[in-house]
Amino acid sequence: MKNEVIKINGMSCGHCVMAVKRELSKLDIKITEVKVGSAEIIYDENKVQKSQIENSISEAGFEAEK
Repeated sequence: MKNEVIKINGMSCGHCVMAVKRELSKLDIKITEVKVGSAEIIYDENKVQKSQIENSISEAGFEAEK
């Protein structure tokens, strides 16, 4: 299991946080915390690729820092 904090560009409010949570919840990951500018998650690298997480953040309308 990998614990990671992902920096997210473009978030500015609670609605942004909810949009990111909604998209991330579609993946097989544990969301520890999402706040303006970042998400802390735990995931199994054998089940979920980091690119899938980044794509979910993009689907919410934001950009994950690489």
